[in-house]
Amino acid sequence: MPTTKVYVPRETTAVSVGAHEVALGIERHAQATGESVQIIRNGSWGASWLEPLVEVEVGGTRIAYGNVAPADVPTLFESGFLQGGEHPRRLGPTQGIPYLANQDRWSFLRCGAIDPGSVEDFKDHKGFTGFEKALAEGPEFVLEAVLKSGLRGRGGAAFPTGIKWRTVADAESDQKYITCNADEGDSGTFSDRILMEGDPMSLFEGMAIAGYAVGATKGYIYLRSEYPITYRILLEALDEVRDAGWLGRDIRGSGFDFDIDVHLGAGAYICGEETAMLESLEGKRGMIRYKPPLPAHEGLFGKPTVVNNVVTLASVPDIVNLGGEVYADYGVDQSKGTLAFQLAGNIKRGGLVEKAFGVTLRELIEDWGGGTASGRPVRAVQVGGPLGAYLTADQLDIPMDYEAFTAIGAIVGHGGIVVFDDTVDMAVQARFAMEFCAIESCGKCTPCRIGAVRGVEVIDRIVAGEDRELNLDLLAELCDTMEDASLCAMGGMTPFPVRSAVEHFPEDFGAGAGEERIHE
Repeated sequence: MPTTKVYVPRETTAVSVGAHEVALGIERHAQATGESVQIIRNGSWGASWLEPLVEVEVGGTRIAYGNVAPADVPTLFESGFLQGGEHPRRLGPTQGIPYLANQDRWSFLRCGAIDPGSVEDFKDHKGFTGFEKALAEGPEFVLEAVLKSGLRGRGGAAFPTGIKWRTVADAESDQKYITCNADEGDSGTFSDRILMEGDPMSLFEGMAIAGYAVGATKGYIYLRSEYPITYRILLEALDEVRDAGWLGRDIRGSGFDFDIDVHLGAGAYICGEETAMLESLEGKRGMIRYKPPLPAHEGLFGKPTVVNNVVTLASVPDIVNLGGEVYADYGVDQSKGTLAFQLAGNIKRGGLVEKAFGVTLRELIEDWGGGTASGRPVRAVQVGGPLGAYLTADQLDIPMDYEAFTAIGAIVGHGGIVVFDDTVDMAVQARFAMEFCAIESCGKCTPCRIGAVRGVEVIDRIVAGEDRELNLDLLAELCDTMEDASLCAMGGMTPFPVRSAVEHFPEDFGAGAGEERIHE
């Protein structure tokens, strides 16, 4: 009897809505009916709104069944789903799902397609090809390819990756490090997690290439503690990669040594900032360092250190393999390549969409996201996490482009998009920004530590109608101080959502507006 491959995601979103139970149900039902199945726990394709997304390989084509619940398993077998049979949950070939078919997959090309714990599967999908080419062509070839690609940091800062790597490569030191900032704490963001759970070996490959290019022999992944499934997948995949000889000493006989450790954070948002992350990696409290010196000169343990985001590093292997110019052909102006945009909040079809820069916010929200989940009009959209500005419904035609967003006082950041319908109270959102900063501040600088506390108090007085105009002026002055004098983006960017909320939605800051909800 032939064995049928059945794919059930082992990914956090899918697991949260019953993927483990679905996989177990399929296994048990197959045993009871005498069917031979091989259940592969793959990653997510990023269509979170369809999870658990179960796939069956039929004649070399994977047929998808969406939103499968454990209770659906018996009727799936009755419908002959192992042969791709019709069922209310059947979506047809996975690659034909419009949400997936119309994307520009680069960094997430293998997510959902492979078994994340299989080196063989990874290699069958061109894994380690970029690393092999790097070892054959040399460090200078890698540095030039990354520089030509125009790749910028995908963690939010958008600093040119090639320049950062060149700086570390040129530094004189007996030890250098590659650190991956996987402390993905921005609201509405999950691209790092989806990549690490679906294609962790691409991250390892990118880190190894970075180490080879700059002369580093040790890498660290700083992972947020709220990702337990990710942690287990990373550790399991690391063991497989080491056993296969792609990490460790004298990799594939090249003479290059490189290995990776995973370090769990302790739940501090501030450790998403590169120097606070380095402090935490050294076993200290996560607090901002003064700059200069930059981490590229004096980073982890005082040594030259590359600090990159997960998606940045995972984008590198194909840049090296296919050429920096190929990657640079995607995107617009100075925003080269692709970004994994994440749709969250009040959205009908939440999930990950990888597109070239230049796609508009409206296209992402309406064409991929299907509009609001409530069916009500969009009122506000926050892009770039809790420190990102709020955009109005009239600004949705702006292209996703670093410079275009900067021009209107907004940020693309990590690519998180949180949608709000017309029932949102923007005074509540402005207060949340200040309160979030007060809670998450490392406390090192006064503008952030004290300014955010005062900001909550001032917004409360505005909403309560106490000397409204005077307090609005005071809030503006406070935002100026935080923006100009804070040591890092935590305090320096908290004014972005506050200012945009006051500017675009002044009616929510009138006397008595939203007072009850602010104090809930």
